[in-house]
Amino acid sequence: MQQENPINPIPTVVMVLALAMVLVEGALSLGAAGVIGGPEAIGWRLTTLQDYAYAPAVWEQVAARGNLSPDMLKRFVTYLFVHGSFTHVVFALVILLALGKFVGDLWHPVSLLVVFFGAGIFGAVIYGATALGNVPLYGAYPALYGLIGAYTYLMWLHLKSVGENSLRAFTLIAVLLGLQLVWGVLFDAAPHWIADVAGFGFGLAVSPLLGPGGWSAFVARMRERR
Repeated sequence: MQQENPINPIPTVVMVLALAMVLVEGALSLGAAGVIGGPEAIGWRLTTLQDYAYAPAVWEQVAARGNLSPDMLKRFVTYLFVHGSFTHVVFALVILLALGKFVGDLWHPVSLLVVFFGAGIFGAVIYGATALGNVPLYGAYPALYGLIGAYTYLMWLHLKSVGENSLRAFTLIAVLLGLQLVWGVLFDAAPHWIADVAGFGFGLAVSPLLGPGGWSAFVARMRERR
């Protein structure tokens, strides 16, 4: 008799993304603690942020000056895997594993990757084009907000199918944005919320095409509305 695992495994693609974040943060944290790398490792985090984080100046180089060098273009993706502290990455991992598990169980792995990296890139573009100053952007949160957009879409489908108020699907994003607003007012935080909102919008917008059923299911739902 075959026994079923009482705990469904986390999708492989989500584990790979999480592992990449853990490896980067592990090296930076161990270096800061003096465990690896010697004395110069104490400054690894700052050096890594300088080399791999994103900033509005990067967007200016790419969009206004046509600088398409690898050093500029890589930052639209690499910033997602560099965090400001151990706590910063822990919260990112919790969200990734929770939402990645929920979305990944229903979505094709390629679709999940499109949402993750697409939201990250789109969030960086909007941040670079609208944020004042040159405050650097780093951390996986714009991509994670893309997964929140996908989660919101799935919840909207579920609530609609059972005849409940589909607007309840937006509860999570409303709470998170509310917390960010309070945090920003109290502590004058960096305007990273711009990239987060853009990432959410990207995830929500592409979900009807990439989610369960894909394009055919989306067309069917559109026909039902007529």
